[in-house]
Amino acid sequence: MTPPRVSVIVVSRNRPTALRRCINGLSQLYYPNFEIVVVADMDGSEELVGRGYQGRVKLVRFDIPNISMARNVGLQNAAGDIVAFIDDDAVPEPRWLDHLIAPIASGDAVAAGGYVLGRNGISLQWPARSVNCEGRTQLLTIEGEETVVVRGEKSEAIKTEGTNMAFDREFVCKLGGFDPAYQFYMDETDLNLRIAAAGGDTAIVPKAVVHHGYLSSERRRADRAPMSLFHTGRSIAVFLRKHAPEDVRGRLHRYHRTEQENGAIKHLIEGRIEPRDVRRLMKTYDVGADEGHLARPQELQPIGASEQPYLPFEAETKPSGHISMNARWYNYRQILEKAIEARDDGHRVTILRYSLTALRHRVKFTDEGIWLQQGGLFGKSERTDPVFRFWTKRSRNVRELQRIEALRT
Repeated sequence: MTPPRVSVIVVSRNRPTALRRCINGLSQLYYPNFEIVVVADMDGSEELVGRGYQGRVKLVRFDIPNISMARNVGLQNAAGDIVAFIDDDAVPEPRWLDHLIAPIASGDAVAAGGYVLGRNGISLQWPARSVNCEGRTQLLTIEGEETVVVRGEKSEAIKTEGTNMAFDREFVCKLGGFDPAYQFYMDETDLNLRIAAAGGDTAIVPKAVVHHGYLSSERRRADRAPMSLFHTGRSIAVFLRKHAPEDVRGRLHRYHRTEQENGAIKHLIEGRIEPRDVRRLMKTYDVGADEGHLARPQELQPIGASEQPYLPFEAETKPSGHISMNARWYNYRQILEKAIEARDDGHRVTILRYSLTALRHRVKFTDEGIWLQQGGLFGKSERTDPVFRFWTKRSRNVRELQRIEALRT
């Protein structure tokens, strides 16, 4: 049976280096039948052309700072039966697409969301959550790693994260895709509620994992401190007018404003911003909210079939499975060279680099296309581990490779 055609959509703006790394990660997916649709500004497009991706991916030039519009452009150019989204500052695990699209391919769901890991490459950045028509999120308890399909309601839906989500293309395009009123923030949340209201089920897929870098942008610095809350205030105002009961909107506006102010104060306490920045940020929030109140809602039109033919991505080498290598500080360069050779032969490669310490572990996807996990032999990888535990190198390897088996093997 031929696996469903999947279009992976990447929206990128002002981050050509991160975009290259993301596409490099996508090139290591095991899934055998997908295309890559990149909606990017000039810098991002030229970066991929210079790296030889022209003709292998669909490159669509787009330079309007509106993520909903950019995602809709991606939908318009996507010829797959299923569409998956990942941010340009994220990298997927090699088995990401296999796991993520499975409940949609089987007909059990029309939407799916995976797990997002933070900067250390191990801890969850965003756990499973639901969201209601008031814009409030709630954590969901998901036991184990098996996929869970949940029926949403008109006033509450399963929340998918924009950097790790997939949809039945026909279903989401009939809904008009993403609402351009959300220039940034809450665009996928709005779509989640519309999917639930239309009777669509959403799958939570713990094994569909991406690593999210949270890189700097026009709205935040590299340390995640916000530079402006304009789009946040604007999108919240649009969302509440569209989904929340009219008689509670005033209370909800105050609630969300307080939440954003508390977030700014947290950055202040942690030393990322100064006291005057809190006042400045909340002023940008209020200006955005005022504009959001005035924005006129528009009826979304269905998105038709792609006028571009399906362009299956062809990896330079066929996947040959996953292998691991051990390295120490004195032979890392030598091991890296061997890892690159194995990568060129089609392997997905993990280097485990232990020091004789109890340092916490970190995982990253390197510029060479290698998965690097480094930390102390006796340190914690899962953050629920004890601070110190005695391991032999062999037993530690067994544990760590079991932890990532479903993601890379």
